[in-house]
Amino acid sequence: MGQETNERRVKDNEAMAMAKFLRTSPGKLNLVAAMIRGKAAGKALTDLQFSNRRIAQDVRKVLASAVANAENNHNLDVDKLVVAEAYVGKSVKMRRFSARARGRAAPIEKHFSRLTIIVREGEAKAAPKKKAAAPKAAAPKKEAGEKAAAKKPAAKKPAAKKATTKQDKE
Repeated sequence: MGQETNERRVKDNEAMAMAKFLRTSPGKLNLVAAMIRGKAAGKALTDLQFSNRRIAQDVRKVLASAVANAENNHNLDVDKLVVAEAYVGKSVKMRRFSARARGRAAPIEKHFSRLTIIVREGEAKAAPKKKAAAPKAAAPKKEAGEKAAAKKPAAKKPAAKKATTKQDKE
């Protein structure tokens, strides 16, 4: 008797948490979600705790829930968890109006978002390091007098001027 268990929506080494009605626009929420993608779960929680964005605290709660799901429901090691996916979608819109001149109205739409975070047991991917610029070939040091002489181009001899006076032309 009873209901059959649902199939897992994620892999065996993953856990998921979701928030459906977050009171912010998807664009603003995606900036915070991008901040934690690919990071270790502990580092991501710390980054969200000290973020200045208002919605970061709600994202932190969802991430903490995903970590708790991984530990309690799926027996995953918390220290090895990585934020594998953090994606944002649209949710409902609250529609309001603003009174305008001459009895008119202007629409106001207050957007809601949904957030899904999937944590995976595995090693955190290191951020790609920027390649250091190749050091310039060191030229032998010259004395101050030689350096100044080396920089000046060779002086050209001025060409003989043609006579332009009145007497020379006659």
